[in-house]
Amino acid sequence: MATVPRTFNMADVWEMAADAVPEREALVVGEQRRTYAQLEERANRLAHHLAARGIGPGDHVALYLENCAEYVEAMLATWKLRAVPINVNHRYVAGELAYLLDNSDSVAVLTQPSLLGTVESVVAGTDDIRFVLVTGDDYEAALAAASPERPVVPGRGDDDHYIIYTGGTTGMPKGVVWRHADAFFACIGGGDPTRLEGPVERPEELPDRITEQPVCYLPVAPLMHAAAQWTSLSWLFQGSKVVLMPGGPLDPDAVWRTVGAESVNLLTVVGDAVARPLLDAWDRAVAEGRPYDISSLYSISNGGAPMAPTTRERIFATLPQLIVTDGFGSSEAGTQGAMRVEPGGRRGDAKLVRFDQPTKPTIVVGPDGREVEPGSGRVGQVLAGGHLPLGYYNDPEKTAATFVERDGQRWLITGDMATVTADGAIELLGRGSQSINTGGEKVFPEEVEGVLKGHADVYDCLVVGVPDERWGSAVTAVVQPAPGASPTLEALVAHCKASLAGYKAPKHLVVVDRIVRSPSGKADYRWAREVAEKAVTPA
Repeated sequence: MATVPRTFNMADVWEMAADAVPEREALVVGEQRRTYAQLEERANRLAHHLAARGIGPGDHVALYLENCAEYVEAMLATWKLRAVPINVNHRYVAGELAYLLDNSDSVAVLTQPSLLGTVESVVAGTDDIRFVLVTGDDYEAALAAASPERPVVPGRGDDDHYIIYTGGTTGMPKGVVWRHADAFFACIGGGDPTRLEGPVERPEELPDRITEQPVCYLPVAPLMHAAAQWTSLSWLFQGSKVVLMPGGPLDPDAVWRTVGAESVNLLTVVGDAVARPLLDAWDRAVAEGRPYDISSLYSISNGGAPMAPTTRERIFATLPQLIVTDGFGSSEAGTQGAMRVEPGGRRGDAKLVRFDQPTKPTIVVGPDGREVEPGSGRVGQVLAGGHLPLGYYNDPEKTAATFVERDGQRWLITGDMATVTADGAIELLGRGSQSINTGGEKVFPEEVEGVLKGHADVYDCLVVGVPDERWGSAVTAVVQPAPGASPTLEALVAHCKASLAGYKAPKHLVVVDRIVRSPSGKADYRWAREVAEKAVTPA
């Protein structure tokens, strides 16, 4: 019988699920397997160990880990203590790690043997980090010596903090501070990961949301990424099974093998950086007469990075039996909406994302401060309302600039630019911070990238502006060619002009061996701009 949760606190909701279905399998990461009962007991033991070493309410514990079962155990354990897990990019080198540990005020680090050297080099000269716990023998010994009982921590509730660090595409990482209750509804589905039944209104309704027929969910993104955390937690809180790919570079064939071996029902990718290699691996397997068994799979979703329309169409053509959902959101907004296409409902939409299923109040506001009227063709900023975070950790100026009041309500300026169609759907154009001003016209890189990726010679690309005496900024395509291809500027310009206004077509082409992206698939525009300026700007 499930414990009735007292609040929308993550620990309360998790314990409800663990009590409801203790025998079900909850988590699989490579060879690591945990039932709900095992995951609960190990989280309790880790919580007691952390408490014995001084971790308590409000303390920040950095998780410098690749995907592993210990990552989930640590998140649950810290929440049980009313402490806060801090996600750290496992690819950070010493300087980046030092910055994040300092910015987040972390007091302890959980890491793995392969990353311990970097941690030790950072914490050697500081007294801020009380201790470092390493997965493996030390971690298992700590758990074995600790109590399996649930820790009793007074005051646990909706107002406890959940922090997610976001690197974005520019600037240093920023910690987004959520109340547990707001994150539960804005980021984790409010008790409804499918978004079809609707969120609960009271905590006592949550036991009824434990699914009788659990699904199996696989997010390809690393767990240090917000989208992977949110979607994984939403299914765990409903009594389902989550499968994570072990740490290391993306192995598309391993993903498809895992789908078959674990009978995965739902798969989430992160933009073209994940979707395209998966489709390439699928095509190779079919051509070699060794197709993968994905008979259990019925849905592919995308989140965390844009997916080119041509990639969506390729999924439709390759796997026509699947539902395809393109999600839209951010670390600051949570989940804002989606574009869901059922089998047989394919649309050759040239837009980056057209989302007509909002999950929270969302408006588009023009430069004059008024909402953009549907069908007007005007471009405006996207604002998100409803459940929102408290702001950025240790950054009141950024918080004040990003969260604004409008008509007595609090809104987030998301940074996205969009138009509103005649039927009220929001068509995203791209990030305003990345827009290129060329000859007085604004060009959104994501829109041009989506078209360029439709050319047979382009495997991946980023679009940036480089200084130009005539245009102010010249649209420049940084392109990773398709295998064996040799793209030319003339061909790519002609391809773009068939779908876009002429001023949006690239004026320069820079060919690279590989497009650099973050571990979560996000574009690294700083890298692209440096490469483009070095190649295009005269010495």
